[in-house]
Amino acid sequence: MKRSLPKLSGSALADALMRPESIAIFGASDDAAKMGGRPVQFLKRSAYPGAIYPINPKRQEVQGLKAWPSLASLPQTPEHVFVLTPTDTVLDAVSECADMGVKVVTILASGFSESGAEGQAREQELKQLCDETDIRILGPSSLGVVNPGTGLVLTANAAFAEPEVPTGKVFVASHSGSMIGALVSRGKARGVGFAGLVSVGSEVDLSIGEVCMATLDDPAIEGYLLFLESLRHGDELKKFARAAAIRGKPVIAYKLGRSDAAAEMATTHTGALAGEDDIADAFMKDIGIARVGILDSLLEAFPLAKRIPLYAAIPNQRRVGVVTTTGGGAAMVVDQLGIRGITVQAPSEATIAKLNAAELPGNAGRVLDLTLAGTKYEVMKKALEILLDAPEFDMVVAVVGSSARFQPDLAVKPIIDCSAHAKPLLAMLVPDAPVALAQLTDAGVPCFRSPEACADSIAAILDRRSPEHIQETATCPVSASRVTTLSESQAYVVLDALGIPHAPAVNLSFDGAIPPLPFDYPVAVKVCSPQIPHKTEVGGVILGVPNRVELDAALRKLRHNLTERAPEVSCNEVLVQPMLSGMAEVLIGYRLDPQAGPIIMLATGGVWAEVAKDRSIRIAPVSIETAHEMISEVRSLKTVSGLRGKEKGDLPALARAVSALSVLALRTDLRVIEAEVNPLLVLAEGKGVVAVDALVLQEAVEPAATSELVRLPGRADPVGTIR
Repeated sequence: MKRSLPKLSGSALADALMRPESIAIFGASDDAAKMGGRPVQFLKRSAYPGAIYPINPKRQEVQGLKAWPSLASLPQTPEHVFVLTPTDTVLDAVSECADMGVKVVTILASGFSESGAEGQAREQELKQLCDETDIRILGPSSLGVVNPGTGLVLTANAAFAEPEVPTGKVFVASHSGSMIGALVSRGKARGVGFAGLVSVGSEVDLSIGEVCMATLDDPAIEGYLLFLESLRHGDELKKFARAAAIRGKPVIAYKLGRSDAAAEMATTHTGALAGEDDIADAFMKDIGIARVGILDSLLEAFPLAKRIPLYAAIPNQRRVGVVTTTGGGAAMVVDQLGIRGITVQAPSEATIAKLNAAELPGNAGRVLDLTLAGTKYEVMKKALEILLDAPEFDMVVAVVGSSARFQPDLAVKPIIDCSAHAKPLLAMLVPDAPVALAQLTDAGVPCFRSPEACADSIAAILDRRSPEHIQETATCPVSASRVTTLSESQAYVVLDALGIPHAPAVNLSFDGAIPPLPFDYPVAVKVCSPQIPHKTEVGGVILGVPNRVELDAALRKLRHNLTERAPEVSCNEVLVQPMLSGMAEVLIGYRLDPQAGPIIMLATGGVWAEVAKDRSIRIAPVSIETAHEMISEVRSLKTVSGLRGKEKGDLPALARAVSALSVLALRTDLRVIEAEVNPLLVLAEGKGVVAVDALVLQEAVEPAATSELVRLPGRADPVGTIR
């Protein structure tokens, strides 16, 4: 069956996926303890109201329901089919579903792209089936979907053998099937319920972003929890996150991959310096997703995220006030906030005066420690009212000691009674206090079981950036075989097109005469070849050449080094530039990431760039204002920011250069996959910046398309064929 209609999407997709009127269980088992028997058992127990069709040619009945020998024998076309049979039967089953007009198929089986060449071929056939028909596929390796509000428990996850999935306001989408069960059990312990849970598996068709996008207009869903094993289908995730932000629905994610495994980049430093996870982290922050680092935070951060919308009037609410009944517990919170860059603000003199006038006990240092007197309702309530009204605090954390467990009503009542204040009020309970936590959760008060989760949630939510500035850009991955490296002189042509200043340069050949130079000695002399991206590794750079005689000697030395260290490279060109110095050296790098799309990075430059790893990353393109934010995040640049009266560097010019390089995300005519300027010299205030080395990787074109290449201003030859 060839595709006859547009792909099912939006609310229609959400209905078929989460609210189907009929379900077929392909490969259903009569044994409820088996993987193939669980979905039938769960659907029956949850009183799913739609039609259930177990497909099992060997039985007349499955768990008390009439069994059907095949999909073709069904009295109607089911909306949603859950395929539970082995891997080698999946393609035929899905193909039959497509022929019948089934809207959604969920595939449990693994053995696709993760299992080598044979599995990759099977997955490619599934993708082709999706492309050619109207079918939508969830999986492979999906454990199913759950909608507690409608009784849809269409899953093989054994965790759902525990009855009564709690209903709530958050929607869970997970790469890992086991995590949807784990989150339900953890949610029960915290009084957290769910509006839906989906295991997306390998995302051969439906991705996390598209599934969540389809559910966005469901009024029962107020926010999203994502469990990500990797960053796949970044364009769909970006589209969803932007739409969720507009609707005021927070998105919180826990992503695996914080280890130090960097991106493997063959040429530039940018990929290795940023690292795959750093790019994913910047990507999520830029599109407004709060990335937490502790699993508990994934469940506990949502109420706080609701209190701090992305489009809040105060964009940087990072001043936290802390009030406590236990000094040790508060110290743990302060410590965890501090290592995440969150300021624990001491009460101002005016606030202390109000506390004293109210005759409140305790000490007001970095935190307000009420000691045991704070267990009294009137004491804690008055303290909270004063702190919440104080202008020096953007939010207040109440750290409660043993009274949270032994006197839960007394301990949390003042917090609940003050929670309607315009400023966020949070609670961190030092003991294990499930009753107090349940009371706070029921009241919608952000509450935490550990100082780590409390600080992690605050930092993740405050680190989000509004995605309203993100522009739509192409994110098409490019095969390594279609990437070509430009020489340094060719790279400067790209910089010229972007308006990024670079040092003047003269191209010489090893065999030619040395002409008068248009700039003064001393000079830097570098081999210039697209086959030698890192010139120092082959002895291809000589600095500080003082005169013409020494320049001639330098050329002979470079030729000798190439013969000795890179005999396979045919290079007859050198680049000569004046020796320049600046107040600081930085690296600015652009990369078209296959998942996150275009990114821009600013980092400490020079030979120590990868060692220092002092950098800032954003989705490209960025405005000059955003570029200034990036500058403020690079620690080494504080030395040229005018700190303590020292001379300033030209940071406005640096911001313009960062923004200009990021425009490559929109300049598809230049076909740039990666670009790196290292070092870019930051000169004194008002003097600008200047690039003294550049490397550009460009998408190659077929020889027949050469005539269609964009010719850059001032050059007779297209980029990539300059001689």
